[in-house]
Amino acid sequence: MEHLFDVLKGFAVGSSMSVPGVSGGTMAMIIGVYDRLITAVSRIFSEPKKHILFLLKFCAGGAVGVILLAGVITWALDTPAGLPLRFAFMGAVAGGIPLIFRKAGIKKINIKSIPPILTGVVVVVLLAQLPEGLFSPSREGLAAVAVQLAGGVIVAAALVLPGISASHMMYMLGIYEPVMNSVSRFDILSLLPLAAGLLIGTFLTARLMEKLLERHSRGCYLVILGFMAGSLRELIPQGADGVQLMLGAACAVIGFAIVKTICDKERTRAALN
Repeated sequence: MEHLFDVLKGFAVGSSMSVPGVSGGTMAMIIGVYDRLITAVSRIFSEPKKHILFLLKFCAGGAVGVILLAGVITWALDTPAGLPLRFAFMGAVAGGIPLIFRKAGIKKINIKSIPPILTGVVVVVLLAQLPEGLFSPSREGLAAVAVQLAGGVIVAAALVLPGISASHMMYMLGIYEPVMNSVSRFDILSLLPLAAGLLIGTFLTARLMEKLLERHSRGCYLVILGFMAGSLRELIPQGADGVQLMLGAACAVIGFAIVKTICDKERTRAALN
């Protein structure tokens, strides 16, 4: 059953990554696989036998999630179901916040907790202010390859850090549409620079996060809490009327309850193991 759970966790993270405002790192945190994933990526070269199987299972599930569900969710957000879905996603992200409190070892926010939380919020807000199209590969040749490589490194950081949406980051950098077009045409060669940047950035960010979690666990989780709180801003639906707000509030409560239940069960399962 453990193998199936690893695949399903990858599936959950993969299917969430293309949803605007939803972070794959946040989803990994919510379902209790974030720490293990960071360790596995960071130590893949030093301890390959220990981590390669888990990463293969997780990545297989993630790939299936991206292919099967990501497009469906993105399409649904442009339909009348999009508004309640956004509320549900907002509730789901909020539902993972109690888990971060437990990870940080605190029961309530105090004066010392506020600076690292605000740091996380400010980072997410500043990233959202980046000019759209900043890294757009508008030229061919070496310049376009360099742009894709740099974009891949930046997107990898968004992929690893909870609270920062990788798809939203690609959109801000101006590489979302070129990447999606290449994926739809199965133009693998044009994606190689981006993939190389993603691999490099993921490994470097995972190494950094592992060291931070080991040495400054409490502060690191509080910054992550700020990341998650800041990401809620991207999920707040605009222009909802009274009836839609009532329906949305119910969907947010459902999303919160589902994720909190999953977190509680994952915590119980981890304690038993």
